Amino acid sequence: MKRSYAFLAAASLALLATAPAVSAAGSGVQEQSRSDQGEARKEMKAGNQLSLREIERRILPRMRGSEYLGPAYDATARAYRLKFIKEGRVTYVDVDARSGRIINRSR
Repeated sequence: MKRSYAFLAAASLALLATAPAVSAAGSGVQEQSRSDQGEARKEMKAGNQLSLREIERRILPRMRGSEYLGPAYDATARAYRLKFIKEGRVTYVDVDARSGRIINRSR
């Protein structure tokens, strides 16, 4: 029994040691997401691309029977990725933010 407690204690310490690195990596993703959202807003206000609401208005009716899980924006590609789930299967629909055209659909 003492041996398994020692192993658990060592494993717990190892996990705690990696927590700051994981947390720092996660915050980088959040910062990038905020930056991308700001870029999307700026481009939409400048008239260079469609709003998320307009893109959702065009795409959601095409995905009947699927539950909409939400969007993500990629400022580099100037594209939205809309995430759906139906019968346990996730589908991503990539949409050009400038034209509203579907560029890719994964199943």
